[in-house]
Amino acid sequence: MRPQSSVQVQVRDLIIGGPKPAVCLPLVGETRARVIEEAEALTALQPDLLEWRIDGYEGVEDIQDSLALLKDMRRIISNIPLIFTCRIDQEGGMRSLSSEHRLQLVGAAMATGDIDLLDIEICSGRVFIDAAKEKAVKHDVKLILSYHNFTETPSKSFIYAKLTAAREAGADIAKVAVMPKNHNDVLTLLRASWAARKETVDCPIVTMSMGEEGVVSRLAGGLYGSDITFAVGMGISAPGQIPIAELRQGMAVLYRD
Repeated sequence: MRPQSSVQVQVRDLIIGGPKPAVCLPLVGETRARVIEEAEALTALQPDLLEWRIDGYEGVEDIQDSLALLKDMRRIISNIPLIFTCRIDQEGGMRSLSSEHRLQLVGAAMATGDIDLLDIEICSGRVFIDAAKEKAVKHDVKLILSYHNFTETPSKSFIYAKLTAAREAGADIAKVAVMPKNHNDVLTLLRASWAARKETVDCPIVTMSMGEEGVVSRLAGGLYGSDITFAVGMGISAPGQIPIAELRQGMAVLYRD
C-alpha cells in the first residue's frame, strides 16, 4: 500500500492524499477559442482534476476578460476540481507579470468560487504568500506552494527542506518539480518524497522529476508519497508529461484496489 497523507484535502468530490494519486490535465491555450476547445476535450477524458495555466493565456493582463473565460470554463468542466496557476516567469511561466497584477488576479479568481486550488511559488515571498493564503481561507480555496527547477535536481536535503518549508508557510499541498540529468537524480527526488511523507510533511505532496528520465516518477511517484501526477491532454505544461491513457494503463498495474 502506498503511503497516504495523514491530512487529506477534499475539493468537490475528490480526496487528495488518499489510496491513489489523482491525475491532472493542464489547459495551456493561448487564445480564448483554444482554451475553450481544451476544456471541452479534456473534460471528455474524465481526469480527476484540471489545471488552468492562465499565464499561457494572451488575455491574462485583463482581469475581467480572464474571469469571464474562467466562468465559461467552469460551465464546461462542471464539477471537475480546478487548479488555478499563474506561474511566475522565473519558474517556467509563459509571461512576465508584476507581483501586484498576479496577486490581484489570483485574488479575483478565488472570489468567483470557480476555482478549487491555487498554485503559487514559494519564491513569491512571505508577503505575497500570506496575502494569497488569507484570501484562500476566506474563499475556501486550497493552497499549493510550489518549487520548480528546470535546470537540475538539487540534493535530497534541499528537496526535503522545500517540501517542509511549503507546509510551514501554510500550504495545503506542497509541490516540488525538478529536472534530472540521469536516473540517479530521479531516485534523489523519490527518496526525498518518501522522507518528507514519512517524517515531516503531513499534508498531501506533489513531486515529480521532469524530462524523459523522469517519466517513471509520473507513473510511480505515488508509491513514494506524491499525491497528484500530471498527464498530457492537448498540450504539455512541463517536460516529460505523457498521454493520460498511457499513464492510466501504467497506474492500473501499480495502484490496485
